[in-house]
Amino acid sequence: MAPQVLESVRTLLPGIGKRAAAADEARRIPESTIRELTDAGVFRMLQPVRHGGLESDPVDFYRVVRALSAVCCSTGWLASILGVHAWQLGLFPRRAQDDVWGDDPDTRVSSSYAPVGRLTPVDGGHRLTGRWSFSSGCEHATWALLGALVVGAEGRPVDFLTALVPRSDYTIEDAWDVVGLRGTASNDIIVESVFVPDHRVLRNYEQARLKVPGQQVNKGPLYRLPFGALFTCAVTAPVIGAVSGGYESYVSLMKERVRLSLGGGRFAEDPFAQVAIARAASDIDATVLQMDRNLRELSELAAAGREIPMELRLCTRRDQVRGTERAVAAIDLLFKTAGGNALRRGNPVERAWRDAHAGSVHVANDVERALAMYGRGAFGLTVEDNLV
Repeated sequence: MAPQVLESVRTLLPGIGKRAAAADEARRIPESTIRELTDAGVFRMLQPVRHGGLESDPVDFYRVVRALSAVCCSTGWLASILGVHAWQLGLFPRRAQDDVWGDDPDTRVSSSYAPVGRLTPVDGGHRLTGRWSFSSGCEHATWALLGALVVGAEGRPVDFLTALVPRSDYTIEDAWDVVGLRGTASNDIIVESVFVPDHRVLRNYEQARLKVPGQQVNKGPLYRLPFGALFTCAVTAPVIGAVSGGYESYVSLMKERVRLSLGGGRFAEDPFAQVAIARAASDIDATVLQMDRNLRELSELAAAGREIPMELRLCTRRDQVRGTERAVAAIDLLFKTAGGNALRRGNPVERAWRDAHAGSVHVANDVERALAMYGRGAFGLTVEDNLV
């Protein structure tokens, strides 16, 4: 089914691209776009088959994300984030999955994983309180995955969990007015002492060990993949897609440009411009090839029922953050050589530049931290991190 989803998405790209500027100004994706993505099956690509999902290969999913991001990075970002949440929900206990998808398999879930919430144990579950920022697409979702620390009797954190909370238990505050990824409506979520039953929490420790309750009902290899690989790719794929789209726009716009300064002449005949697009194209290709290779290796091991080694998990994170870094460097190079017209708002190169930089500041795109983890592993030192 994945090729059919990609084919459906390709027919949508011209319309989504035309709405990109409006999404930027409105600070949210139009509902018409969300309906189109829903009908095309984008949000169900990583969803369990038992709840109407496709359980697609992650490589195919991120190919769709990159295609969307090339014409509107905000749309691609939401497709990626909301889509990967359908996968993570498949890791939760069966009752939690039934709570969300039992009546409507198109129900969407947003998130904010920072452990800023506080969970206090009570009979049958926990009491949750907190305020979370950057919940991308929360306006288009009716559940949320929220990071929180369990507070013990002495008031000290004793565990790190992800809590699943229905829309009736939280409020959304409009706080998203930013430079890039403006259409993602990544607003704040506020929870005030709500009850979260035991079956709606997932321990980060279990998730990191690849031993989660959802595997009892979702037995496919997709649900034996590391969160630290699948989720982090979800915040790099849109950046790569945006830069790829920016590259295509750059070549198209600059091909016929004639310089009015620096001796005049056609821009396309400038060897410095030729070198710039060669470097950018190579960096974009490198990011895609490495991401796809790592995801394939992870999936092959999971399908064979073999243990996924820490070396591969660290390699995936290394290449994921370097992918973001390379993509940003590529769009910086293009933006710098595009001339003063690239500064005009609404220019596709300018928007790709803003969106790529905005996506790069996500915590999962912290290059130095991820590279240091890889280095520790290469030296045989212990690596402990929720995003591996």
